Amino acid sequence: MEAMALVTILALLQFMYFSVQVGQMRMKHGVKAPATIGDVEFERVFRVQQNTMEQLVVFLPAMWVFGSFFSPLVAAALGAVFVIGRFDYSASYRKDPANRGRGFTTGVIAIFALLLGGLVGAVMNLF
Repeated sequence: MEAMALVTILALLQFMYFSVQVGQMRMKHGVKAPATIGDVEFERVFRVQQNTMEQLVVFLPAMWVFGSFFSPLVAAALGAVFVIGRFDYSASYRKDPANRGRGFTTGVIAIFALLLGGLVGAVMNLF
């Protein structure tokens, strides 16, 4: 469980880092809240942060459910893959949004593995 807690904290710190980047881009490009459009550099950083938030809603519970029914270490390893995928997604999206696929796919595969494993574990424990 400790490994899953560590990955949870890393994922949340990553999200906070992406959020700080949005604030920095707002100041750099004069994009005043609540605006979500402006300079392309701002928009890309904003989309990375928003997409990461959207993914966290599924990722975090999936990792904890998987870890509860199977292995916390495997859950944490898949969680680490998700976090690494998010960094790749961020770097790729900021350079050219058309090339974000590898990082996005890495994270989504980790999430699907966690969801599927959690589902199988929950069903097996029902019987």
